Amino acid sequence: MILQEVYHYRYLLHELVTRDIKKKYRRSVLGILWSILNPLLMMSVTAMVFSTLFRFSIDNYPLYLLIGQIMFSFFSESTTFAMTSILENGSLLKKIYIPKYLFPLSRVTSSCVNLLFTLPALIIIILVTGQPLTFGMLTFVFPLILLFFFCLGFGLLLTTMVVYFRDVYHLYGVLITLLSYATPVFYPEDIVPPEYQGLLLYNPLYYFVKAFRQSLYSGCMPDSSLLLICL
Repeated sequence: MILQEVYHYRYLLHELVTRDIKKKYRRSVLGILWSILNPLLMMSVTAMVFSTLFRFSIDNYPLYLLIGQIMFSFFSESTTFAMTSILENGSLLKKIYIPKYLFPLSRVTSSCVNLLFTLPALIIIILVTGQPLTFGMLTFVFPLILLFFFCLGFGLLLTTMVVYFRDVYHLYGVLITLLSYATPVFYPEDIVPPEYQGLLLYNPLYYFVKAFRQSLYSGCMPDSSLLLICL
């Protein structure tokens, strides 16, 4: 079984994840602190631009925005890194037997670890903006687990395609840009005209972001029907 094989190669997976994290923060003075500062800075800039526009329709806009940005960044980073993982380790794969899926898995896992590093930034915004703390916020782990496997599955698809078609790498950059606008990260979903509602309903990230916001923004357990769609 795949789970048994992953367990057998758990030490290699640990080393691959550690390597990816060290590579990201190598020669960085602030190191892991960038995982906290980067989303805060991005949120601050975007909030200054859009807070006036949406301040009447979205309560606590900074928190609403930060949740969407963190979740979308995780998807974008994990799938982009997973896409090139086989190509970058091609020479190693030709020398010894290693299950190929370990490389996309390590990239998605390292991106998930980076996401966990950003949680202090989320806690800071929750406290600064006076958002009530509830036990329901802890249920964000459920959509996070589902999003992890969604990113892994999508990353496996991409890394297979890019081996045969290098153009996929460049086309995916365009797709990520389109998804960033088709996902209600910085705008409320109710401003989307009825004729464009399909952009939301057929966008998987819409449901994941909505589930995360139900946990961290509304402070309650995500709807079971919403989690089922994510699953």
